[in-house]
Amino acid sequence: MIYSLSMENVGPAPIMELEFGTRLNLITGDNGLGKSFLLDTIWWALTRKWPQQLNPKLNSGYMAKPTNPKREAKIGFRVGAKSKPVNYESVFVPRDQAWTGKSGRLLNPGLVIYAQADGGFSVWDPARNYWKKSGQVDIQDRLSGFVFTAGEVWNELKVEDGGREIRVCNGLLADLALWIASDSPEARNMNAVLQRLSPSSLEEDQISVNKAAVMSIDDSRMVPYVQFGPGKPIPVLYASSGIKRITQLAYMLVWTWLKHKEAAKELGETRTNRVVFLIDEIECHLHPRWQRTILRSLLEMIQRIHKNAEIQLIAATHSPLVLASAEPFFDANNDAWFDLDLDRQSGRIELQKRTFVRLGGVGNWLTSEAFDLATERSLEAEQAIHAARACFVKADVKSPEVVSVDQQLMSTLGSEDRFWREWERFLEAKGIKTPHMSEGVAEATRRGKQ
Repeated sequence: MIYSLSMENVGPAPIMELEFGTRLNLITGDNGLGKSFLLDTIWWALTRKWPQQLNPKLNSGYMAKPTNPKREAKIGFRVGAKSKPVNYESVFVPRDQAWTGKSGRLLNPGLVIYAQADGGFSVWDPARNYWKKSGQVDIQDRLSGFVFTAGEVWNELKVEDGGREIRVCNGLLADLALWIASDSPEARNMNAVLQRLSPSSLEEDQISVNKAAVMSIDDSRMVPYVQFGPGKPIPVLYASSGIKRITQLAYMLVWTWLKHKEAAKELGETRTNRVVFLIDEIECHLHPRWQRTILRSLLEMIQRIHKNAEIQLIAATHSPLVLASAEPFFDANNDAWFDLDLDRQSGRIELQKRTFVRLGGVGNWLTSEAFDLATERSLEAEQAIHAARACFVKADVKSPEVVSVDQQLMSTLGSEDRFWREWERFLEAKGIKTPHMSEGVAEATRRGKQ
């Protein structure tokens, strides 16, 4: 696992430092502030390869470069290796356009899985991916990692190795169809994982894959069929984006563990007892019902597959519901929350490790330091309230202006909105009657006062 990460003259801020929790880590921040960059850099610190280096087809995961080419750039990290934590610092060498690295075998942080927001995945397995140095020549006796585009997760992943092309993964469609047809333990594992990732334990919310069939007369492939609750099974390729996302997560976790077990057995090695799972936009494609269960489900599901393993989950999110869902089990001794903010005066991006608080609701999270919204209302409603409060402070406010603002409020605020109480008190104090204060709004306001 990773304990700390520091960067100087790299990324969106001059200096960034993170001390990670050993179990759950949440990263929030607006678009463009560096959440994905942080995950890419964490992956590199754990595996020493940038995702795009291993798969040029990716449109993300590129090598980090110095912000200012004239200044030294550093990345430091503390990683839990096989026997003990290790500190390391890497410096960017402009002439080589590369980061310095240690010779010898890579540190062993355990299994590392990175789920990108676009549906791609990266996997580093200590039993299958490592390199060593012999004299002055790097000899790669194992692949440096498995990096999938979204399409390769579904179909297959082939890589160049020593001048030959080898298939390292059959892909979700072929593997899952085979597992189902042979009633293998992996098929049962898939369904157990999908059940855990389903939005609830109710039968109508359960996902399963128990059938594989030819999808059409023009396509002879056997395709897995997915069932959501009591509905009719459909080809997984026809499923919703949310169900596809969950199926991808389940498949990559089951496939990674299967291949790790096989490799460890062949090498005569003990299976790893550490798993680091990085996930970008954990809420991607998921309905709110799923967003409020996904964190706990992932932690429990990984624990189910990797029994007795130390699990570290690092997730970037835009979702206030994901933050709210963490409230019942967030533990400050083992978990951490990092927030990226833009200082609009200086134009600088700041990274802070914030104290996690229980705010009790999604609306409260929307207006918290995590998302910085002035209100949970629509932008138009926020503008209408701003105009209304401007009327509050005007000594000579005129009736036509108040009526105009009232019309804005009526077209943007719900009848139960708490602001109606303030507005009605203002109208009463000024003795202004508006034709659009409907009976419904007035009644809701009276109920609120009571």
